[in-house]
Amino acid sequence: MSTITEIASEQPITPDEHDAPPGVGIYALAWRRLRRNRVAMFFGIVFLLIVVMCVLAPVYSSDIAHIGPDTEVTAPINLGHGKFLYSLNAVGVPIGPTWSLSHFFLGADENGRDIAVRLLYGGRNSLEIGTIAMLITMVFGTMFGIIAGYYRGWLDQTISRVMDVIWAYPAVLLGITLGTVLNIRGFLFLHSTTLLTTAVVVGFVYIPYIVRPVRGQVLGLREREFVDAARQQGLSSFRIMFGELLPNLSSTIVVFVPLMLANSIILEAALDFLGAGVQPPTPAWGNMIAEGLQQFPGAFHAVVIPGLALVITVMSVNIFGDGVRDALDPRSKAAVRQAKN
Repeated sequence: MSTITEIASEQPITPDEHDAPPGVGIYALAWRRLRRNRVAMFFGIVFLLIVVMCVLAPVYSSDIAHIGPDTEVTAPINLGHGKFLYSLNAVGVPIGPTWSLSHFFLGADENGRDIAVRLLYGGRNSLEIGTIAMLITMVFGTMFGIIAGYYRGWLDQTISRVMDVIWAYPAVLLGITLGTVLNIRGFLFLHSTTLLTTAVVVGFVYIPYIVRPVRGQVLGLREREFVDAARQQGLSSFRIMFGELLPNLSSTIVVFVPLMLANSIILEAALDFLGAGVQPPTPAWGNMIAEGLQQFPGAFHAVVIPGLALVITVMSVNIFGDGVRDALDPRSKAAVRQAKN
Protein backbone atom coordinates (compact mmCIF):
# COMPACT_ATOMS: atom_id res chain seq x y z
CA MET A 1 0.00 0.00 0.00
CA SER A 2 1.33 3.40 -0.92
CA THR A 3 1.97 5.84 1.87
CA ILE A 4 0.32 9.24 2.04
CA THR A 5 3.64 10.89 1.16
CA GLU A 6 4.09 8.72 -1.92
CA ILE A 7 0.53 9.34 -3.07
CA ALA A 8 0.94 13.10 -2.59
CA SER A 9 4.08 13.10 -4.69
CA GLU A 10 2.22 11.35 -7.53
CA GLN A 11 -0.53 13.96 -7.75
CA PRO A 12 -0.67 15.87 -11.06
CA ILE A 13 -0.17 19.59 -11.26
CA THR A 14 -3.33 21.44 -10.30
CA PRO A 15 -5.08 23.69 -12.85
CA ASP A 16 -4.10 26.75 -10.81
CA GLU A 17 -0.43 25.82 -11.04
CA HIS A 18 -0.67 24.88 -14.72
CA ASP A 19 -2.44 28.10 -15.78
CA ALA A 20 -0.46 30.45 -13.55
CA PRO A 21 1.93 32.82 -15.33
CA PRO A 22 5.66 32.50 -14.59
CA GLY A 23 6.81 34.05 -11.35
CA VAL A 24 3.54 33.59 -9.42
CA GLY A 25 4.34 32.69 -5.81
CA ILE A 26 2.79 30.11 -3.53
CA TYR A 27 0.60 32.65 -1.73
CA ALA A 28 -0.77 34.11 -4.97
CA LEU A 29 -1.73 30.61 -6.07
CA ALA A 30 -3.23 29.90 -2.65
CA TRP A 31 -5.33 33.06 -2.86
CA ARG A 32 -6.65 31.98 -6.28
CA ARG A 33 -7.65 28.60 -4.86
CA LEU A 34 -9.19 30.15 -1.76
CA ARG A 35 -11.36 32.52 -3.81
CA ARG A 36 -12.83 29.52 -5.62
CA ASN A 37 -13.78 27.89 -2.32
CA ARG A 38 -17.12 29.60 -1.83
CA VAL A 39 -17.92 27.92 1.46
CA ALA A 40 -14.66 29.02 3.06
CA MET A 41 -15.01 32.54 1.68
CA PHE A 42 -18.59 32.78 2.95
CA PHE A 43 -17.63 31.83 6.49
CA GLY A 44 -14.59 34.09 6.30
CA ILE A 45 -16.92 36.99 5.51
CA VAL A 46 -19.23 35.92 8.36
CA PHE A 47 -16.32 36.02 10.80
CA LEU A 48 -15.23 39.40 9.45
CA LEU A 49 -18.75 40.78 9.97
CA ILE A 50 -18.76 39.49 13.57
CA VAL A 51 -15.43 41.21 14.20
CA VAL A 52 -16.70 44.49 12.72
CA MET A 53 -19.89 44.42 14.80
CA CYS A 54 -17.95 43.74 17.99
CA VAL A 55 -15.47 46.52 17.23
CA LEU A 56 -18.40 48.91 16.75
CA ALA A 57 -19.92 47.94 20.12
CA PRO A 58 -19.33 51.42 21.64
CA VAL A 59 -21.10 53.03 18.67
CA TYR A 60 -24.19 50.84 19.11
CA SER A 61 -24.11 51.37 22.88
CA SER A 62 -23.87 55.17 22.85
CA ASP A 63 -25.69 56.17 19.65
CA ILE A 64 -28.42 53.55 19.21
CA ALA A 65 -29.21 51.69 22.43
CA HIS A 66 -28.18 54.61 24.68
CA ILE A 67 -27.17 52.21 27.44
CA GLY A 68 -23.89 50.84 28.70
CA PRO A 69 -22.97 47.15 29.03
CA ASP A 70 -23.15 47.30 32.82
CA THR A 71 -26.15 49.64 33.15
CA GLU A 72 -28.96 48.02 35.10
CA VAL A 73 -32.41 49.23 34.08
CA THR A 74 -34.74 48.92 37.06
CA ALA A 75 -37.21 51.68 36.23
CA PRO A 76 -39.70 51.34 33.36
CA ILE A 77 -38.74 52.99 30.05
CA ASN A 78 -41.30 55.44 28.70
CA LEU A 79 -41.94 54.61 25.05
CA GLY A 80 -44.51 57.37 24.60
CA HIS A 81 -48.25 57.17 23.91
CA GLY A 82 -48.75 55.80 27.40
CA LYS A 83 -46.58 52.72 26.80
CA PHE A 84 -43.81 51.57 29.15
CA LEU A 85 -41.17 48.89 28.76
CA TYR A 86 -40.01 46.85 31.76
CA SER A 87 -36.73 44.92 31.69
CA LEU A 88 -38.17 42.38 34.17
CA ASN A 89 -41.73 41.13 34.33
CA ALA A 90 -43.88 40.98 37.45
CA VAL A 91 -42.21 37.80 38.73
CA GLY A 92 -38.67 39.00 38.03
CA VAL A 93 -38.06 37.07 34.78
CA PRO A 94 -36.09 39.08 32.16
CA ILE A 95 -37.97 40.09 29.04
CA GLY A 96 -37.17 38.43 25.72
CA PRO A 97 -36.06 40.09 22.48
CA THR A 98 -38.07 43.16 21.50
CA TRP A 99 -36.40 43.38 18.03
CA SER A 100 -36.21 47.13 18.56
CA LEU A 101 -32.66 48.41 18.06
CA SER A 102 -33.12 51.18 20.60
CA HIS A 103 -34.55 49.11 23.48
CA PHE A 104 -33.45 45.59 24.47
CA PHE A 105 -33.08 44.28 20.93
CA LEU A 106 -32.13 40.80 22.22
CA GLY A 107 -33.88 41.10 25.56
CA ALA A 108 -32.56 41.66 29.08
CA ASP A 109 -30.65 39.59 31.62
CA GLU A 110 -31.47 38.96 35.28
CA ASN A 111 -30.06 42.35 36.28
CA GLY A 112 -31.98 44.35 33.69
CA ARG A 113 -28.98 44.85 31.40
CA ASP A 114 -29.27 44.97 27.61
CA ILE A 115 -28.13 41.60 26.21
CA ALA A 116 -27.43 43.02 22.74
CA VAL A 117 -25.02 45.59 24.13
CA ARG A 118 -23.36 43.06 26.42
CA LEU A 119 -23.15 40.54 23.56
CA LEU A 120 -21.17 42.97 21.41
CA TYR A 121 -18.89 44.01 24.27
CA GLY A 122 -18.52 40.38 25.34
CA GLY A 123 -17.60 39.39 21.80
CA ARG A 124 -15.10 42.21 21.69
CA ASN A 125 -13.47 40.96 24.88
CA SER A 126 -13.57 37.31 23.81
CA LEU A 127 -12.05 38.06 20.40
CA GLU A 128 -9.39 40.27 21.97
CA ILE A 129 -8.42 37.56 24.46
CA GLY A 130 -8.47 34.89 21.76
CA THR A 131 -6.29 36.95 19.42
CA ILE A 132 -3.71 37.80 22.10
CA ALA A 133 -3.64 34.17 23.28
CA MET A 134 -3.19 32.96 19.70
CA LEU A 135 -0.27 35.37 19.18
CA ILE A 136 1.36 34.21 22.44
CA THR A 137 0.96 30.58 21.39
CA MET A 138 2.27 31.09 17.86
CA VAL A 139 5.25 33.28 18.82
CA PHE A 140 6.55 31.17 21.70
CA GLY A 141 5.54 27.85 20.14
CA THR A 142 7.33 28.68 16.89
CA MET A 143 10.40 30.00 18.69
CA PHE A 144 10.78 27.00 21.01
CA GLY A 145 10.05 24.57 18.15
CA ILE A 146 12.76 26.09 15.94
CA ILE A 147 15.32 26.16 18.74
CA ALA A 148 14.61 22.56 19.79
CA GLY A 149 14.67 21.21 16.25
CA TYR A 150 17.77 23.11 15.17
CA TYR A 151 20.07 22.56 18.16
CA ARG A 152 18.80 19.08 19.15
CA GLY A 153 20.82 17.47 21.95
CA TRP A 154 20.27 18.49 25.56
CA LEU A 155 18.45 21.70 24.63
CA ASP A 156 15.93 19.76 22.55
CA GLN A 157 15.47 17.27 25.37
CA THR A 158 14.90 20.02 27.94
CA ILE A 159 12.34 21.89 25.83
CA SER A 160 10.58 18.67 24.82
CA ARG A 161 10.28 17.43 28.41
CA VAL A 162 8.88 20.76 29.60
CA MET A 163 6.36 20.71 26.75
CA ASP A 164 5.45 17.11 27.65
CA VAL A 165 4.66 18.17 31.21
CA ILE A 166 2.33 20.91 29.96
CA TRP A 167 0.86 18.55 27.34
CA ALA A 168 0.11 15.93 30.01
CA TYR A 169 -2.61 18.09 31.57
CA PRO A 170 -5.93 18.57 29.76
CA ALA A 171 -6.15 22.12 28.45
CA VAL A 172 -9.29 22.99 30.42
CA LEU A 173 -7.99 21.65 33.74
CA LEU A 174 -4.64 23.39 33.37
CA GLY A 175 -6.40 26.60 32.35
CA ILE A 176 -8.72 26.43 35.37
CA THR A 177 -5.77 25.89 37.72
CA LEU A 178 -3.68 28.75 36.34
CA GLY A 179 -6.68 31.07 35.98
CA THR A 180 -7.82 30.48 39.54
CA VAL A 181 -4.35 31.05 40.99
CA LEU A 182 -3.81 34.26 39.03
CA ASN A 183 -7.28 35.56 39.86
CA ILE A 184 -6.70 34.99 43.58
CA ARG A 185 -3.05 35.90 44.02
CA GLY A 186 -2.02 37.59 40.80
CA PHE A 187 1.47 37.55 39.30
CA LEU A 188 3.51 40.64 38.38
CA PHE A 189 1.16 42.73 36.20
CA LEU A 190 -1.46 39.97 35.93
CA HIS A 191 -4.51 40.10 38.17
CA SER A 192 -8.21 39.37 38.00
CA THR A 193 -9.22 42.78 36.66
CA THR A 194 -7.31 42.48 33.38
CA LEU A 195 -8.27 40.60 30.24
CA LEU A 196 -4.58 39.95 29.70
CA THR A 197 -4.56 37.43 32.55
CA THR A 198 -6.94 35.08 30.75
CA ALA A 199 -5.12 35.65 27.45
CA VAL A 200 -1.77 34.67 28.98
CA VAL A 201 -3.27 31.55 30.57
CA VAL A 202 -4.91 30.40 27.32
CA GLY A 203 -1.83 31.23 25.26
CA PHE A 204 0.47 29.35 27.63
CA VAL A 205 -1.70 26.21 27.65
CA TYR A 206 -1.55 25.77 23.87
CA ILE A 207 2.19 26.38 23.34
CA PRO A 208 3.05 22.61 23.18
CA TYR A 209 0.48 22.17 20.41
CA ILE A 210 2.68 24.33 18.16
CA VAL A 211 6.12 23.29 19.41
CA ARG A 212 5.74 19.66 18.33
CA PRO A 213 4.82 20.14 14.64
CA VAL A 214 7.28 23.01 14.20
CA ARG A 215 10.10 21.00 15.80
CA GLY A 216 9.32 18.05 13.53
CA GLN A 217 9.56 20.19 10.42
CA VAL A 218 12.76 21.88 11.53
CA LEU A 219 14.40 18.49 12.15
CA GLY A 220 13.89 17.75 8.46
CA LEU A 221 14.71 21.20 7.12
CA ARG A 222 18.01 21.52 9.00
CA GLU A 223 19.45 18.68 6.87
CA ARG A 224 18.54 20.37 3.59
CA GLU A 225 21.09 21.81 1.17
CA PHE A 226 20.13 25.46 1.70
CA VAL A 227 20.96 25.16 5.41
CA ASP A 228 24.35 23.62 4.60
CA ALA A 229 24.99 26.45 2.16
CA ALA A 230 24.11 29.01 4.83
CA ARG A 231 26.57 27.39 7.23
CA GLN A 232 29.28 27.45 4.56
CA GLN A 233 28.68 31.17 4.11
CA GLY A 234 29.37 31.70 7.80
CA LEU A 235 25.86 32.71 8.84
CA SER A 236 25.18 32.59 12.57
CA SER A 237 22.76 30.08 14.06
CA PHE A 238 20.31 32.89 14.78
CA ARG A 239 20.26 33.99 11.13
CA ILE A 240 19.89 30.42 9.92
CA MET A 241 16.99 29.71 12.30
CA PHE A 242 15.03 32.90 11.72
CA GLY A 243 16.30 33.95 8.31
CA GLU A 244 16.39 30.59 6.52
CA LEU A 245 14.23 28.10 8.43
CA LEU A 246 11.42 30.41 9.57
CA PRO A 247 10.38 31.48 6.02
CA ASN A 248 10.09 27.79 5.09
CA LEU A 249 7.69 27.31 8.01
CA SER A 250 5.39 30.13 6.94
CA SER A 251 2.77 27.85 5.34
CA THR A 252 2.53 25.74 8.49
CA ILE A 253 2.26 28.82 10.68
CA VAL A 254 -0.48 30.33 8.50
CA VAL A 255 -2.50 27.10 8.71
CA PHE A 256 -2.20 26.95 12.51
CA VAL A 257 -3.27 30.58 13.08
CA PRO A 258 -7.06 30.10 12.56
CA LEU A 259 -6.95 26.75 14.36
CA MET A 260 -5.31 28.26 17.43
CA LEU A 261 -7.64 31.26 17.30
CA ALA A 262 -10.71 29.00 17.37
CA ASN A 263 -9.29 26.87 20.19
CA SER A 264 -8.34 29.97 22.18
CA ILE A 265 -11.85 31.42 21.90
CA ILE A 266 -13.39 28.11 23.03
CA LEU A 267 -11.02 27.70 25.99
CA GLU A 268 -11.51 31.33 27.00
CA ALA A 269 -15.29 30.85 27.00
CA ALA A 270 -14.92 27.64 29.03
CA LEU A 271 -12.78 29.40 31.65
CA ASP A 272 -15.26 32.28 31.83
CA PHE A 273 -18.13 29.84 32.25
CA LEU A 274 -16.34 28.05 35.10
CA GLY A 275 -15.34 31.29 36.85
CA ALA A 276 -11.60 31.06 36.13
CA GLY A 277 -11.52 33.60 33.31
CA VAL A 278 -13.02 37.05 32.84
CA GLN A 279 -14.79 38.04 36.02
CA PRO A 280 -18.25 39.69 36.10
CA PRO A 281 -19.49 42.33 35.58
CA THR A 282 -17.06 42.49 32.62
CA PRO A 283 -18.99 40.83 29.79
CA ALA A 284 -17.66 37.83 27.88
CA TRP A 285 -19.58 35.14 26.05
CA GLY A 286 -18.61 32.46 28.56
CA ASN A 287 -19.77 34.27 31.69
CA MET A 288 -22.89 35.49 29.88
CA ILE A 289 -23.87 31.86 29.30
CA ALA A 290 -23.16 31.05 32.96
CA GLU A 291 -25.28 33.97 34.14
CA GLY A 292 -28.10 33.04 31.75
CA LEU A 293 -28.30 29.51 33.16
CA GLN A 294 -29.50 31.00 36.44
CA GLN A 295 -32.71 32.10 34.70
CA PHE A 296 -33.11 29.02 32.48
CA PRO A 297 -35.63 28.00 31.15
CA GLY A 298 -37.72 31.08 31.97
CA ALA A 299 -35.30 33.33 30.06
CA PHE A 300 -33.66 30.82 27.75
CA HIS A 301 -32.67 33.61 25.35
CA ALA A 302 -30.00 34.69 27.84
CA VAL A 303 -28.26 31.33 27.22
CA VAL A 304 -29.10 30.71 23.57
CA ILE A 305 -27.97 34.09 22.20
CA PRO A 306 -24.38 34.15 23.52
CA GLY A 307 -24.14 30.40 22.86
CA LEU A 308 -25.09 30.88 19.20
CA ALA A 309 -22.64 33.77 18.89
CA LEU A 310 -19.85 31.55 20.21
CA VAL A 311 -20.77 28.60 17.97
CA ILE A 312 -21.06 30.70 14.80
CA THR A 313 -17.77 32.48 15.48
CA VAL A 314 -15.78 29.30 16.14
CA MET A 315 -17.41 27.46 13.24
CA SER A 316 -16.60 30.33 10.87
CA VAL A 317 -12.95 30.40 11.93
CA ASN A 318 -12.60 26.62 11.62
CA ILE A 319 -14.21 26.36 8.18
CA PHE A 320 -12.22 29.31 6.86
CA GLY A 321 -9.07 27.77 8.35
CA ASP A 322 -9.80 24.50 6.55
CA GLY A 323 -10.13 26.47 3.32
CA VAL A 324 -6.78 28.16 3.92
CA ARG A 325 -5.15 24.78 4.58
CA ASP A 326 -6.56 23.30 1.37
CA ALA A 327 -5.50 26.37 -0.59
CA LEU A 328 -1.92 26.15 0.64
CA ASP A 329 -1.73 22.38 0.09
CA PRO A 330 -4.34 21.33 -2.51
CA ARG A 331 -2.87 17.81 -2.83
CA SER A 332 -3.24 16.89 0.86
CA LYS A 333 -6.99 16.37 0.73
CA ALA A 334 -6.80 14.10 -2.30
CA ALA A 335 -3.83 12.24 -0.82
CA VAL A 336 -5.63 11.43 2.40
CA ARG A 337 -8.77 10.37 0.50
CA GLN A 338 -6.82 8.00 -1.77
CA ALA A 339 -4.86 6.57 1.18
CA LYS A 340 -8.13 5.66 2.90
CA ASN A 341 -9.31 3.84 -0.21
